[in-house]
Amino acid sequence: MEEWKEYKLGEILCEKGYIRGPFGSALKRGDMLNEGIPVYEQQHAIYGKRDFRYYISKDKYEEMKRFTVYPGDILISCSGTIGEVSIIKEEDLKGIISQALLLLRPKKEVVTPEFLLYFFRTPQGHNSITSRSSGSVQVNIARRDVIEQIPLYLPHRKMQNRIVSILKSLDDKIEVNRRINENLEQQAQALFKSWFVDFEPFRDQPFVESELGMIPKEWRVGTIGELCSLVSGFAFQSCTYVDKGLYRLVTIKNVQDGYLNSDGAVCLNEVPSRMPIHCLLKIGDILLSLTGNVGRCCFVNEKRLLLNQRVAKIIPNKDSFWGYIYTFFRNEDIKTLLMSIAKGTAQANLSPVETLKLTTIVPTNEVIEKFSKIVNSLYEEFIKNTIESRRLAQLRDTLLPRLMSGKIKVGDVTL
Repeated sequence: MEEWKEYKLGEILCEKGYIRGPFGSALKRGDMLNEGIPVYEQQHAIYGKRDFRYYISKDKYEEMKRFTVYPGDILISCSGTIGEVSIIKEEDLKGIISQALLLLRPKKEVVTPEFLLYFFRTPQGHNSITSRSSGSVQVNIARRDVIEQIPLYLPHRKMQNRIVSILKSLDDKIEVNRRINENLEQQAQALFKSWFVDFEPFRDQPFVESELGMIPKEWRVGTIGELCSLVSGFAFQSCTYVDKGLYRLVTIKNVQDGYLNSDGAVCLNEVPSRMPIHCLLKIGDILLSLTGNVGRCCFVNEKRLLLNQRVAKIIPNKDSFWGYIYTFFRNEDIKTLLMSIAKGTAQANLSPVETLKLTTIVPTNEVIEKFSKIVNSLYEEFIKNTIESRRLAQLRDTLLPRLMSGKIKVGDVTL
């Protein structure tokens, strides 16, 4: 390969650039605090987010500081869901890694950290870790001497930077859209709290006593079923699944808090004749998870999706309630309530019937419609951003393996 050189992973790491997280005996649950110096967990490699659950004290950090993360370090998930990667950025908090992470610290004079990150995000790079790992009960990453033998090709640093620049420009726009959407949701939730928890716009009106406290006189206490209905998905036959097809199936794992992730969804070529029409989803439909991590709610953001069982579609009783209903189900208090009524020993299950019976404050239709009119524009922009981000992600995933293997020249790429 012209101007590309083959290396072993171990050759491009710093002297102490291969760091497996501390054993459980070194970092016990009793060491974990609610504040202090953060502990990076496996989820930080898998999802790339920086929301921390656990922290350690300064004294404990002094004992564990050899596990400290620095900008440019690559985090790799090591157990269960293995081979997912994230990079430590300049703005990320100083912290240590947990047992479930592997930290790679590359020689920056040989390889750009972002280039190494993108290598592990290619099918070849990801497979280089997963294919070398094993486990009878739970898959675990292979030994150091095995991982360090992973082969990879590197162009000169200037070419690495140009390749990274193309891929990063797409990721940066996706990240901008994510932050915009986060802000849009925060605006909607703040408005919801102002109107329907603190009653700020209605304080000059008379209030009456109710079983849920004082509420505006024109409002009442009713049930969620008076605002919307829940329709469950269809039990598709696994024998009809295909690797690539006209339709993709939305299952529990695709429904995340605030966004739909259809990556890895199974496909079908035909819609079953017995499938209810509501299971053919439209952009803007509202979904709710009924099993496992119940109460997750998101918008549909692409076409040709089919609704599987244990996921429900939320249908507002009036089309003009759309924005209110989504904000209602995305509210943390409502999600906590749904989790509290979920039943099941092996995993939680949420009943649509019981959900619709839950007591709630029911504002007047006029108030609901007025609120929805305000937040609808926020959510329309939200959906537009998610659609654009999906298009950009597909473009990035198409370019990624070709750029990282030299099969396509940087100069041939136009964005």
